Amino acid sequence: MLIGYARVSTLVQDVTAQRDALRALGVADDSIYVDHGLTGTNRARPGLREALAAVRAGDTLVVTKLDRLARSLPDSRDIADELTRKGVALSLGGSVYDPSDPVGRLLFNVLGMVAEFEADLIRMRTREGMAVAKAKGRLRGKKPKLSPAQARHLVALHQQGSHTSAELAELFQVARSTVYRTIQRTGGPATTPTSQQPSTT
Repeated sequence: MLIGYARVSTLVQDVTAQRDALRALGVADDSIYVDHGLTGTNRARPGLREALAAVRAGDTLVVTKLDRLARSLPDSRDIADELTRKGVALSLGGSVYDPSDPVGRLLFNVLGMVAEFEADLIRMRTREGMAVAKAKGRLRGKKPKLSPAQARHLVALHQQGSHTSAELAELFQVARSTVYRTIQRTGGPATTPTSQQPSTT
C-alpha cells in the first residue's frame, strides 16, 4: 500500500501540486496525509505522525521530495531508520530509498544536508530581514492610539471632571480601555467603566 505525505510551511501555501504529484505516483486521495503551516525542522507534526502510524510492513511512504519529510538531517535519518525497522519503504519522488545500498545512503544524506542547509538559509534571511526592518524603524510595535498631545488633552479634560469616560472615548474616537490606560499611565485614578457615570447636574 502507498501512503503519501505532503507539507507546506505556511497556512497560505497550497499543497495542490504535492497532492497531484503523489497521485501521479499512485497514491490514493484518502491515503495522503498533510501538514499545513508547519516547518520541516519541527518533528512534532500531526500529519506526519498519522502517516507514520498508517504504514505497515510492506507499505511504502511516498513524499515528493525529502525536504517535505524533514528539514533536519538527523530527523531525516531517524524517520528513515524507523521506516526500515517497520519494513516500510521510502519513496522520494518515485525513487525508492534503499538503506542497504551505499550509494543510496550517500544520496539520501546529501539530500538531507541540502534540506537542512536551505532551512538554515531561510532562518538567516528572516533574521537579516527583521534586523534591516528594525534599523529602518519599521518594527516599532503597535502605533499608539493617541499622540502625546492628545493624551495630555484627554488627561486634562478628565482631571477637570467635565467629561465621563464614555464622552472622552467618543471625543477622541478611541475605546474606553484606551481612555483608562491613558489616565493610568499619567498616575491618575484607575477609573472603571461602571464607576464613572454621566453627571446629572
